[in-house]
Amino acid sequence: MTGLFEDGVPRPLADRLRPEALEDVVGQDHLLKQDGPLGRMVAQGRLASMILWGPPGTGKTTIARLIAERVDLAFDPVSAVFSGVADLRKVFERARSRRATGLGTLLFVDEIHRFNKAQQDAMLPFVEDGTVVLVGATTENPSFEVNQALVSRCQVLVLERLALDALGQLLCRAEKLRQRNLPLDDDARLALAAMADGDGRFLLNIAEELLSLDVPSPLDRQGLAEVVQRRVPVYDKAEEGHYNLISALHKSVRGSDPDASLYWLARILQAGEDPLFVARRVIRMAVEDIGLADPAALIQAVAARDAFAFLGSPEGELAIAQAVLYCATAPKSNAAYRAFSAATKSARVEGSLMPPKIILNAPTRLMEDLGYGEGYRYDHDAPAAFSGQDYFPEGMERQQFYRPVERGFEREITKRLAYWERLRQQVGEDG
Repeated sequence: MTGLFEDGVPRPLADRLRPEALEDVVGQDHLLKQDGPLGRMVAQGRLASMILWGPPGTGKTTIARLIAERVDLAFDPVSAVFSGVADLRKVFERARSRRATGLGTLLFVDEIHRFNKAQQDAMLPFVEDGTVVLVGATTENPSFEVNQALVSRCQVLVLERLALDALGQLLCRAEKLRQRNLPLDDDARLALAAMADGDGRFLLNIAEELLSLDVPSPLDRQGLAEVVQRRVPVYDKAEEGHYNLISALHKSVRGSDPDASLYWLARILQAGEDPLFVARRVIRMAVEDIGLADPAALIQAVAARDAFAFLGSPEGELAIAQAVLYCATAPKSNAAYRAFSAATKSARVEGSLMPPKIILNAPTRLMEDLGYGEGYRYDHDAPAAFSGQDYFPEGMERQQFYRPVERGFEREITKRLAYWERLRQQVGEDG
């Protein structure tokens, strides 16, 4: 009887635009392409149990439904928010009945992390014996929120936050379905995509509201913010705002202000910037503004990049925040940056000067006869493991490019350089 009235019930735009084929899913090509993990499974007609981990609105439910259709499995969905062990038993009974007729079952558990340990354990035997193919969906890190016994029996696939081009495709589909354009200028359209923060469902819900408006002219950013009652980030990856905010973050870190650094980091991420772009910038801060004053800054920055690549969002963003805090509170030095710039300038000015013969190898008799390697002193055999020889090109005076500061670890480097300079002068006097 319910079906008699369903056609007259309004359906949200996001529901009407649900893809009807895997090829229509946007933003998850790394999983669905021919050589991607899901692409290979579908091509072989065999699915392994899996956990789809990703932000809201990235297509987890849709993908589960479509892969079930593609490999001829019955799609049996449950929500961990509203279901318990009794509901799971009913699913398993239906799955057994289907199996007896040669039909398999894909059990889709939305928000699987909401199930407690007993509920998750209840699924284990049915996953192991193939009664069901389990596809769990979660926005939380499965390593912490899903039982390890269940995780070990599943392949964890990470869905990515929808990028701007994928969000743009969704907006175009919405406009085609409604046969009208969004009442937004180009700047506001970009702002709407940034506001969605990779969530396709949120984007389409706002688009549905905007498509119902009757406005005399396209809305700008401010007009969009007023309509949706949500502040639009003043940020555009292709315009000045992008560079202004990343510059503000960099200069706050350089200025050793951890609180301002965190504020600008949050602004940038809230505006939809790629966290890996920020991580790359933090690595640059570590080598440009800290350098050898605290060599661990580079280690922290690279580790943050790797942690984000491993964890994804939002957990991985905390690793970037930690690296920003470390760099903001580290002793500062641009001595390495200035030294390399000065050495580069000198190399351009001096041209192609040959290294001194004393540090050239002599693999042939001719090179030996020409004096290659003659007079070279092996530093480890010298007193204090320092020979004091001049390694600059012949005819070029010694230069001092690197001038460490009296901060952090570079204070110790300054002492070493001074000590070696005294030894060098002593070697020259002993000549």
